Amino acid sequence: MKIFITGATGFIGTHVAGRLAQTKHELRCLVRETSDISRLEKLNIVLVPGDVTDRNSLVEGMRGCDWVIDVAGLYSFWEPQKQVFTDINISGTRNVMESALETGIAKVVHVSTAGIYGTPEDRPFTEESPVGPDRYCEYFRTKYEGDLTAWELYEKRGLPVVMVYPGAVLGPGDPKASGQYISNLVHRRLPATVFNDSVFTFVHVRDVAEAIVRATEKEGNLGEKYLAGKHHMTWGSLNEMITEISGVALPKLSLPGPLTMFNAALLTMIANIIKKPPLWGMSTAQMRVMRAGFVFDGSKAERELGITYTPVRVALEEAIESLRE
Repeated sequence: MKIFITGATGFIGTHVAGRLAQTKHELRCLVRETSDISRLEKLNIVLVPGDVTDRNSLVEGMRGCDWVIDVAGLYSFWEPQKQVFTDINISGTRNVMESALETGIAKVVHVSTAGIYGTPEDRPFTEESPVGPDRYCEYFRTKYEGDLTAWELYEKRGLPVVMVYPGAVLGPGDPKASGQYISNLVHRRLPATVFNDSVFTFVHVRDVAEAIVRATEKEGNLGEKYLAGKHHMTWGSLNEMITEISGVALPKLSLPGPLTMFNAALLTMIANIIKKPPLWGMSTAQMRVMRAGFVFDGSKAERELGITYTPVRVALEEAIESLRE
């Protein structure tokens, strides 16, 4: 099959492209002018200049393809201009889905996030659980709105879509929030720990990529949803595992919740003024997410896609080793 991939230069996307490059599928990857394409250049992949905000580049890139894997998205907890979340996660998603319809794509696998569920009443929640009332951050909110756009096109125009919702993703080479947190902890940049009792559902990035690939290749699953993740851990337990592996002691200070949110509000205000990310990634949005956590049941992906979840310790060992390298 010919597969068109968006977001292939990102953390999850590079693993998806690398996994598919081992198959007989033909790959076309959308890349922006500012993207680091060094990893993709080593693979047998056709690179297509463009952007999810550029409808014409999507249509041209998808022509002649059978499937689309949409990994593109703005994963961030702070940006100097909030409009960029809407442009990429909502409008960009609509562009991808409508372009897929226009070019006759047989299947679109859209990669969302478990964060769009907020905190449902079900604990752990499943794919069919009603979402909670709060998305906690612009990233989750706009990803949710983008998902709703895709589902509307599925119901009204027959968009052949499947969705994958990763949990808290860990693994080597992560440039985003989780990877930055691990790096800050290992390099003794964090003055304190926060929200040690919050529980998240963690998943190795390779398991997410495998779930995406298998959801793409699986027959008869249009309209299905797959949560990707299994391991429920408190943030405090994750901290302890990081220190065991790295040999670096935890910060002696642990901030209580109200003081954490006060400091986050202050640092976010300063960031908004100077147009630079908050110190230690301590934005109000990220702290709200860390306080809330999320606990879900990702066993459907095990049953229906046949994936096996990698232990969290392995993901952390690989992440810390990559930092040392």
